[in-house]
Amino acid sequence: MKKIIPSLWFGDNNCEEAVNYYVSVFPNSEIQNIVKYPDENLDEHFEGMSGKIITAEFTLNGQRYLALDGGPYFHFNEAISMTIECDDQDEIDYFWDKLSHVKEAEQCGWVKDRFGLSWQIVPYNMGELIKTDAQIQAMMKMKKIIIKELEEVGTNLT
Repeated sequence: MKKIIPSLWFGDNNCEEAVNYYVSVFPNSEIQNIVKYPDENLDEHFEGMSGKIITAEFTLNGQRYLALDGGPYFHFNEAISMTIECDDQDEIDYFWDKLSHVKEAEQCGWVKDRFGLSWQIVPYNMGELIKTDAQIQAMMKMKKIIIKELEEVGTNLT
């Protein structure tokens, strides 16, 4: 087996817009290939999909992904999310600004982007920052993770 590659189904047929946006947000990212749906007459499932993407191959920060415009049968939900492990608060702030689109979905470092995909934007050392009950309680009150606040709560109890 080579690798496990996440595949994203865009139920609103906005795959090309999403892929282009994600590639602009993440460093070391690019689109490798985009294939559009063939003639609608080839299969009943292709009806209305002219000009839409049947396969997009791209990388985000070196991680390979596949995506497609699949029509309205399936949409993203919070059961699956992408986790971004950030080096520092500046990186958390950057990705939060770029990806947070649904304010009511923000909780404990989780955001939902404008395409409906959920992301967890957390420090790489999150496990170290939530070792105590007080740190966990502080994190549960946060929308965006604030590293300094978690560190201070941990320092105040030791």
